[in-house]
Amino acid sequence: MTIRVVEWSTGYLGRMAVEAIAARPELELVGLYVSDPAKVGVDAGRLAGVDRDLGIASTDDIDALLALDPDAVVYTAETETRFVDAISDFCRFLRAGIDVVASGPVLLQYPHGTLPEEMISELAAAGREGGATLHVNGIDPGFANDVLPLAMTSLSRRIDHIRVGEIADYSVYHQGETMRRLFGFGGPMDSLPPLLRPGMLAAGWGSVVRQLAAALDVTLDEPLLERHERLPADRDLTLLACEVPEGTQAALRFEVVGQVDGEDRIVLEHVTRTAPGQAPDWPRPDHGDGCYRIEIAGEPAMRVEFGHHAEHGDHNVSGMLITAMRLVNAVEAVVAAKPGLVYAKDLPMITGRGLMST
Repeated sequence: MTIRVVEWSTGYLGRMAVEAIAARPELELVGLYVSDPAKVGVDAGRLAGVDRDLGIASTDDIDALLALDPDAVVYTAETETRFVDAISDFCRFLRAGIDVVASGPVLLQYPHGTLPEEMISELAAAGREGGATLHVNGIDPGFANDVLPLAMTSLSRRIDHIRVGEIADYSVYHQGETMRRLFGFGGPMDSLPPLLRPGMLAAGWGSVVRQLAAALDVTLDEPLLERHERLPADRDLTLLACEVPEGTQAALRFEVVGQVDGEDRIVLEHVTRTAPGQAPDWPRPDHGDGCYRIEIAGEPAMRVEFGHHAEHGDHNVSGMLITAMRLVNAVEAVVAAKPGLVYAKDLPMITGRGLMST
């Protein structure tokens, strides 16, 4: 059965998703939403940079896209600064019977314990009303710290402690607003950036810790704990996204911790540098500039380091690519899932079926 798909946005992720939808054998791209009036009417292939027409003209007419009666929307529009708008979009799609696979808001990766239950219930009710499903995922939060570690736990006889996280060089990360305003790179060391205000780390990544706990039938202490360390730049740095003057914040390490009876059991960690040689005592990738790392203490003890690199680009490009691919490759499984919200722990194995070159 062919699944009719509308792609929502043509930002960095969206352009990658357009090409991926066109490549998957079970998917058919039938529509493309753009918010920029200058892009209206432009063929999806041209906007995606595939150097050929796909026969789909972009539009900012939401009603026209819904009238196409698509089976699913791949939603890669920015959501963290327009949370309420994104929720409204999702409810509208779900009530119209359209399944949604989205890259954010990351709170919806597993919202229980983070969002008010009435907001979760509103989305679930919209899905039941339209017989449609919502799934929010990506690579982080997402595959690297939910699907991959949970697959590893299938090899365990006993689990004492799980640590998942990202270790990365963000000097080539292109999101200036995120780097400067949210993370605080290039900002003064005597004030906390928004990300490090109490409750923010748990809001952003607590869904990871809580989903792992739910999948493993573990009841965590509340609230989740937040820990962080910051280091200043020892010289002026010029990053892809911003300038980092000497003495301003240049490196960040944080943890979101789920404890049981006061003992750390499930930890989400991020180690972020902006130049080689920074924070030599913090964890480093075994190879390359960045990785996702999963460590499981127990019987047996296990560790996996998951690295990636784009064919014609750095790990930032490949990080965006694997986020987009996880969404597109999950469409078929989400369409088959029961109405409401579905989480990574509940989906069947998702593969790249049909994508191997012959």
